[in-house]
Amino acid sequence: MATRPVFVVTLDNRYCIREDIEFKFYSGFSNSQKRKCIQSLHEEYRKNNFGKKILEVSSKSEDDLGVKLSAFNLIIKTKSGREFSVESAFQSSKVFENGGPYKDLLEVSSKVAKKDERLRNSGKLVSFRIDGKEFETEPKTYFYNWLYINTLHLHSELTEKIMEYDAFTDISFNPQKSINCQAEAAAIYVSLHKQGLLNSALKDKDHFKEIVYSYKIDKAQEEQLKLWE
Repeated sequence: MATRPVFVVTLDNRYCIREDIEFKFYSGFSNSQKRKCIQSLHEEYRKNNFGKKILEVSSKSEDDLGVKLSAFNLIIKTKSGREFSVESAFQSSKVFENGGPYKDLLEVSSKVAKKDERLRNSGKLVSFRIDGKEFETEPKTYFYNWLYINTLHLHSELTEKIMEYDAFTDISFNPQKSINCQAEAAAIYVSLHKQGLLNSALKDKDHFKEIVYSYKIDKAQEEQLKLWE
């Protein structure tokens, strides 16, 4: 057995909540084993959420939409004609105590960019820098979610379809080991869109931070709110 999060869209200023679901885990690194895990996770979620539509957002997804929404595949197109993935843009924007940002990572694949040794050997992460904009490292998911959601919004063929879903997963995301999650970003996008806040949030990075990260709640309040839903 294993536990992974499901990011559920909410129509309030939490934008999404994380539900940790225990499911039967299938070991192995092959796509077939990963997809068995996804199916098992989704089946467990649906047991208590009948009628909810859930989508795996990753390159391991059985749904073509989920594959296209992966940060490894979601493409940023610049005015000059350059193209690179959200993942490569994220990794190439990191500024460390002893180096960065490493803009050459925009020229390599998402997998190569993520595994570049400099990202682990340049000291403490101090900020993110992209297109002349500087982002602080707090809130921890601020820059990643801003980057993902802004990019997603430029792909109308994806945004129309994503609105059909109520919850999202990323089978490879383990909150014990990672911070940023494309499934969470997808859920926030849907919530902002449904609440009519998307255009305001995307006006600039400060509006995004103010709108998306204004909600503060302690664990006791969160559990109580879950009972009301």
